[in-house]
Amino acid sequence: MSEPTTRLIRGTAWRALGVLTAFVIWWLLASVVAPAGTLLARFGPGDALPALVDFVTSGIGVSHTADTTRRLLLGLGTAIGTGIAVGVVVGLSRAAGEATSGVFQFLRMVSPLAWTPIAVAAFGIGDPPVFFLVAVAAVWPVILSTAAGVEQVDPGWVSVAKSLNATPLETVRHVFLPAIRSHVGTGIRLALGTAWIVIVPAEMLGVDSGLGYAILDARDRLDYPELMAIIIWIGILGTLLDLGVRLATRPRLDRKQAQTLSRASTYAHTPFSHDIHA
Repeated sequence: MSEPTTRLIRGTAWRALGVLTAFVIWWLLASVVAPAGTLLARFGPGDALPALVDFVTSGIGVSHTADTTRRLLLGLGTAIGTGIAVGVVVGLSRAAGEATSGVFQFLRMVSPLAWTPIAVAAFGIGDPPVFFLVAVAAVWPVILSTAAGVEQVDPGWVSVAKSLNATPLETVRHVFLPAIRSHVGTGIRLALGTAWIVIVPAEMLGVDSGLGYAILDARDRLDYPELMAIIIWIGILGTLLDLGVRLATRPRLDRKQAQTLSRASTYAHTPFSHDIHA
């Protein structure tokens, strides 16, 4: 058996053991530690897992999931588009980076949910404030990761583009954007995690669908097994979304491209100016 296969099997085994351990702890807390008939006992796997199956297979569960996913994708898409554009500009221009550094750090440290009153006042109730909160939460990791990636691009690649009389826009499109793929992917993963955390409480603000609303509805109906089932479903969906982003943003540089970029880095010696637009 090859070493990569052995590592894969070992890693899978450890992950399975971790999941099993978490399940046992959950069962012990809800079914053994908690007295029978108490509120805590109703959150145990014996009640929650059947409720999870019912929720996922029912039309209501599918509808709530679809609405949450739609809001997430719209808000996250806005954050990604804005974050990449702003991050490229900040990374290319030292002046823009220094001018925005303090402002971005300040805004990044404000809790996204702190914007809730402003979002409701500006957009009313319904989907628009949810989109806003998700976008505000997710944009900062994309901006910072993109800017960091642009700053670390090999100067030799830019020199080759200049020697070929590439315009600044062509340089950004054919040199910088492919080179910062992994940085952007990391930023999107962080943005997705933040957005997924924010969207659940955001859906408790005047909307009548979505997983956040479903949690409130289950609480109001005192259906605690379903409430726990929705929490588990949120975790499962978040894990699958993170896995999808990791696969979608995995570097795909074939051998020919790698050789070309290696030669460009080796033979290009023109000094690199941080502000290519100057």
